[in-house]
Amino acid sequence: MTARLASIWRHPIKAIGREAMDRVTLIAGQTLPGDRVWAIAHDLSDAPDDMWSRCGGFLRAASSPRLMAVEARRDGGTLVLTHPDRPELAIDPDADSARLLEWLAPLVAEGRPAPARVVRAPAGHGMTDTSAPSITLGNLTSHRIVAERLGRDLSIHRWRCNLWMSGLAPWEEFDLVGRHVRLGDTVLEVYKRIDRCRATEANPQTGRRDADTLSVLDEFGHRDFTVGLRVVEGGELAIGDVLCL
Repeated sequence: MTARLASIWRHPIKAIGREAMDRVTLIAGQTLPGDRVWAIAHDLSDAPDDMWSRCGGFLRAASSPRLMAVEARRDGGTLVLTHPDRPELAIDPDADSARLLEWLAPLVAEGRPAPARVVRAPAGHGMTDTSAPSITLGNLTSHRIVAERLGRDLSIHRWRCNLWMSGLAPWEEFDLVGRHVRLGDTVLEVYKRIDRCRATEANPQTGRRDADTLSVLDEFGHRDFTVGLRVVEGGELAIGDVLCL
């Protein structure tokens, strides 16, 4: 079976919201445009305002699962956020950070540090979990195996992945680590497997923990799901593009 790009997702705010895309132009050495542009530093964080920093200084669904149910869409220069328990919010995160922090505060778990600051990532480097600009690629077949082990439907959004591929064999994405692949007009280096945390236990529709995803991964002898990519040669990607190994 031919491996094809099934969907493209960006996450404008780290750990908060997701947005579907039909196509995107990648730039060598950068993250997916519009992905993790902002992050929300909590009131115990010493993360700088204009540099990449580790995830522990920011709001995360691993500790506040209700954040997982946020969805996002761009409307011109405005970011629109929705959540089943909150009114719709349309803002510019750079210009109206106070309203964003106020909107997010009720979604933070009791006893966890409160949202305090909006941090913008350096140009071309989203606030991903890696210190070097990266993009994530997931395998829909591997996702289905995890769902089958759990005996239930499972949203792909638990993994907050950028690029989803159909047509790969189970766990074939791990065999690509250390290789360069061509997808659309781009050349991508598959450079690491991605270790997963409790954020994946939260339902992206409800924001409630309802699936023991980590125990399923433990059955395979690891907690890895999806792989990290570096953009070696930029270009356009579109849904339906073929992955050339």
